[in-house]
Amino acid sequence: MRLKLFRGASTVEAMAQVRRELGPDALILSQRRVADGVEVTAAIEDARPAPASAPPQLAPDAATLRGLAFHGASPEIAASLAAGPLVQRLSGQFTFKSLALQQGSQPVLFAGPPGAGKTLTVARLATRLVMAGQKPMVITADGKRAGAAEQLAAFTRLLSLDLVVASNPVPMARALARRQEGAPVLIDMPGGSPFDTASNQELAALASVAQARIAVVLPAGSDCTEAREMASAFATMGAEYLVATRLDVARRLGCVLAAGISGLALTEAGIGPGAADGLVPLTADLLARRLLDVPPQWERNQ
Repeated sequence: MRLKLFRGASTVEAMAQVRRELGPDALILSQRRVADGVEVTAAIEDARPAPASAPPQLAPDAATLRGLAFHGASPEIAASLAAGPLVQRLSGQFTFKSLALQQGSQPVLFAGPPGAGKTLTVARLATRLVMAGQKPMVITADGKRAGAAEQLAAFTRLLSLDLVVASNPVPMARALARRQEGAPVLIDMPGGSPFDTASNQELAALASVAQARIAVVLPAGSDCTEAREMASAFATMGAEYLVATRLDVARRLGCVLAAGISGLALTEAGIGPGAADGLVPLTADLLARRLLDVPPQWERNQ
């Protein structure tokens, strides 16, 4: 309830002030004469909800802090993630999505630095789709690196798929015109830096003609600052997804967190050498389990 005192030269004037400010539903609590007129005390029920009390601040979890310190997470990320259950905090701080590879979806183009695992990622996803009963269209835009097409062709032959080589927009457009009944399309880009103008122009041209969504492939275990800057640069170019490779060999995953805060959605994780089982969805639960996995000898040294 909101209370207010009104003064006027007369009762009529004081009541007019009450109606103007508090409205016709105001409750008159008292009225008395004073030296210069009339004093009216009025009240109105306040329709505004009471401000919510701030949630209690949880003490950072010691085990989570140790895990994040081992993985090289920045102090800001560590403080935020350790302020509650790790899976919940990851789900709130990062975006987790599945790659859109259903029938009729837009092509997905895989970009990233040389050696990040783009070709193997494309081969693994093609294997997953074939095992699910779909026949994807697999395209390599890597016409420069020696043996690049042959490497992917070896996988596609095993899957009874044709590999299309289209390293510039014209053959890319022709290839996509032959797309069968909305089949999923996987495009393997040559390795490139998002800080290189020529590489960016090539990526933008092929993504545009293919009307493709861009997935960035980055290896786990790399420098956190480098991963964050690279992911942010790709995001500026319109990239939407992040595939983290080499989780089977990298001990520290701080770079995955650093890249994830760029706004890219975490989608897939490379966890082994196999084509059929070496790639799994990257979920908050999987990431939390890996972040809390700290070698005992490291803990003893702290």
